[in-house]
Amino acid sequence: MSAVPLSVCASGFVAYRARASDARRLKTSARASERDVESVPSDVDDSARSRAPKTTRRPLIVLPVAMATVATRATANANEFASEEAMAVLERRGKIAYSDEEWQKRLDPFTYKVLRKEATERPFSSELNKEKRVGRFVCAGCGSPLFDSKAKYDSGTGWPSFYEPLAGAVTEVPDFSIMFLPRTEVRCKACQGHLGHVFEDGPPPTGLRYCMNGAAMKFEPEA
Repeated sequence: MSAVPLSVCASGFVAYRARASDARRLKTSARASERDVESVPSDVDDSARSRAPKTTRRPLIVLPVAMATVATRATANANEFASEEAMAVLERRGKIAYSDEEWQKRLDPFTYKVLRKEATERPFSSELNKEKRVGRFVCAGCGSPLFDSKAKYDSGTGWPSFYEPLAGAVTEVPDFSIMFLPRTEVRCKACQGHLGHVFEDGPPPTGLRYCMNGAAMKFEPEA
């Protein structure tokens, strides 16, 4: 099991927060312009009104564009605040790597959605959930060994579950894809394919539940 420390959060790298002041200054400027326009009395003559600041939609347009620029700049400069290893994990680049088009050719459509796009299969839909033979479970994308059948147990969730992976087989990274519900994503370390998530409600000896998508794995029975 390999946990890679990442300086990431729900909105990306910490660098994004450092530039949030730019957006606050733009908001303050936009509010000030609106107050100037509202301060002109309604009974002034046309010549005085023509000299007053004019109502414009420009602040309403500039603000979202500027905020988008800040976010884009933070992403572009993210590698200045993270190691190459962390950037590789963030971009799902493993030792075994293919372009997105190549992954689509190598994998069947649903396996591609799970491994490369983090889709989740329906519970009780995978035959691997009921697999009880002796052997090992390997990545459906690159064939790397992931779990030994000895670590498999019936969690009752409907997904293949294990209390531990093979040594050095997976990478665990923070997952903030669901607001207010931070989780830990489990990936194949070799190709960075999405496998599932790990939870702290498993059985002894680890107390962990590696809840995996059957579509992300294949089973190889012991010879």
